[in-house]
Amino acid sequence: MSGLPQANGQRYHFDIYAILEGSQELYFGHEVMINVNMVETVRLVLPNGEGIEKCYLSPTKRRGIERRCLLWAPCSNGKMLGEKLNCHIPKTCTKPECPVCAVYGGLITGRQTLIGRLTHGGGVAIQQLLPEEKQRAMHPSAILNDDPSTNSPTPFKRQYNEPGLLYPIYNHCLSVTEDEFQAVAYAFLDSLARIGSGNPKGASLYEMDNTPLLVVDKYLVPHGARPVISPGETSVERALQIFQDKARRVNGGTGNGEYITISNGNFERWIGWSAYQRLQAWADAFVNRVLKAND
Repeated sequence: MSGLPQANGQRYHFDIYAILEGSQELYFGHEVMINVNMVETVRLVLPNGEGIEKCYLSPTKRRGIERRCLLWAPCSNGKMLGEKLNCHIPKTCTKPECPVCAVYGGLITGRQTLIGRLTHGGGVAIQQLLPEEKQRAMHPSAILNDDPSTNSPTPFKRQYNEPGLLYPIYNHCLSVTEDEFQAVAYAFLDSLARIGSGNPKGASLYEMDNTPLLVVDKYLVPHGARPVISPGETSVERALQIFQDKARRVNGGTGNGEYITISNGNFERWIGWSAYQRLQAWADAFVNRVLKAND
């Protein structure tokens, strides 16, 4: 048994596929290490035996940023949502009715676990551009020294992901209602400006011909091709073409190019601005239903 109460309405699977662009240099941090000024990379071996290394936007880091966007979301009573729900990191509430734990999962050590129904994937950069090392200066306010004469900026070096790197990323929801998915839509959109482990932060949806490379699926049966980019792909042109071709490939679907559906309603796909507007509508519904609630 899942431990979840019976849903008030139909459950669906939801997927978000997107390509993010780092519009500035970004620092994501090296794996789980702290105070190490390196960014995370992954090593790949191509089918021809060639080994390559790429920058990496870890799915677990995106997941943590999205959860915090929800817990720190402003409520109408002046509190943040985490305060309103008494749900925090690492002390999650694990209540099935919690809009955060319901999809992201929760854990109370030794007592209770609520399995998350949202998984994150992707994050391997398309271009084969290694991190750039730059010298920075520590702000005097970060130096704890009683002697004022020593409180001067201290130079240090830190790695950054190059501006313009493209990161294919994916969010997958298993058996959630539309109300539950609203929190995922809100967190996905709100997290874009906050992606990163330090400063500077922020990424954006990459646009091609003024259209974001974004696909949203809602389904009971996965009829559409998954717009997933191989981690071994290093050509931006090929990767973007693969994404667009797969986005339009829906078996037996009908639509206008931005919205495709299967006649029995078992599968719906939104593409580009249509997908973005659909996510915004779900995010607005989350704000009205949860953040503006007076209880």
